[in-house]
Amino acid sequence: MAKENVCVWFELPVTDLNASRAFYEKATGHSFKEEKADGKPMLVFDYKDRATVSGHLYEGKPAGNGQGPTIHIAVEGTVEDAMQRAKDAGGTIVSPVIEIPAGRFVYCTDPDGNSIGLFTA
Repeated sequence: MAKENVCVWFELPVTDLNASRAFYEKATGHSFKEEKADGKPMLVFDYKDRATVSGHLYEGKPAGNGQGPTIHIAVEGTVEDAMQRAKDAGGTIVSPVIEIPAGRFVYCTDPDGNSIGLFTA
């Protein structure tokens, strides 16, 4: 059975919510909503509506060194622009730009070592 969205939500553990918010806002161009789950703060990537796949940042233990799963995040502007913004915000670019039928992306790690893809369709 095919689903509209295979991924419905993601969670990224980070060591410092404020520092991670600054990184992801700069690198991706997205904003966040501050919410709580079980009384604990989290930052939810702002989304268009409930049918939109999104996720959140929470204070936890990142896998580090790109060892965890890779989350691909749509970025504002070009992949090259996002690469520069990610580097300027403390991320590390770990691949060249990769082109696939669905779009273009680059692998990088955030300041906590989480593996992310900066993606444009």
